[in-house]
Amino acid sequence: MKKVISTVEELDFELSDLREMPAPKKVLLVKPTHFAVEYVINPHMQGNIGDVDKIAAMDEWEHLKKAYDELGLETKVLDGERGYPDMVFCANQSLPYIDEDGNKKVLMSIMHAQERKGEVEAIQKFYEESQYEIHHLDESKFNDFEGMGDALWHFKKGLIWGGYGFRSSKEVYELISEKYDVPVITFELLDDKFYHLDTCLCILDENTALIYPKAFTDEGLALINKVFPTVIEASKYEAEELFACNATSPDGKNVFIQQGCTDVNQKLRENGFNVHEFSTAEFLKSGGSVFCMKMMLW
Repeated sequence: MKKVISTVEELDFELSDLREMPAPKKVLLVKPTHFAVEYVINPHMQGNIGDVDKIAAMDEWEHLKKAYDELGLETKVLDGERGYPDMVFCANQSLPYIDEDGNKKVLMSIMHAQERKGEVEAIQKFYEESQYEIHHLDESKFNDFEGMGDALWHFKKGLIWGGYGFRSSKEVYELISEKYDVPVITFELLDDKFYHLDTCLCILDENTALIYPKAFTDEGLALINKVFPTVIEASKYEAEELFACNATSPDGKNVFIQQGCTDVNQKLRENGFNVHEFSTAEFLKSGGSVFCMKMMLW
């Protein structure tokens, strides 16, 4: 069912029509050994160059890793590489996929910022060792695409939500829809503080999303509200300062989120989710949090 959708009028399916996909059981993490703010490529980095406490960052990362272990996920850990301080945000360099026959595939990213381009090759080595079928974009046709920073799988469904405007090209979603044979719902992002889709949309389970509404166009909001029966909205403060929407729900029940998101956490609990708070204060200085710091895998 390949198709790129950008308006409510183009939606011609229900979630029940879509192919079922298994929930990922593995998680890839990259140690923040060389994590730092060494340049400014998003507004959150401004004023934070040289300001990362590396011991605190490693401690925050270790707490997150332990939580994935305790949830029963198989954790795969890579060492960060010198010269790539943002490699810890390993949601960005690829878009993995499992087809109907159980074959593992991955589309590698074209990073928008020159400073991050070398991360892709480093992450690709992991996929090669893990027997993934690897695909690349034609860089003469596409300027950029930042993996699961902008392309989010619907929970346990053959459907992708795709953001564009700051880090990914809109045109790439036609190719992704065709290559993976799934529909893609696309959004133009409006605010550079929410430069990736994963900063303003968190898919919690099949029927529930957490969003920051002002990051989207009216059409984008209409699409979200059409597909998701339950939409939880984050305030400007919790979305912008605490990256509330950069949470993750690996199993559709437990939500890992930056600590202090009081309003969002109450709404999550009211909707039946188990909330687990973590400090990602050091990583917020670089414009990333819980979702950015992992890649779910089959």
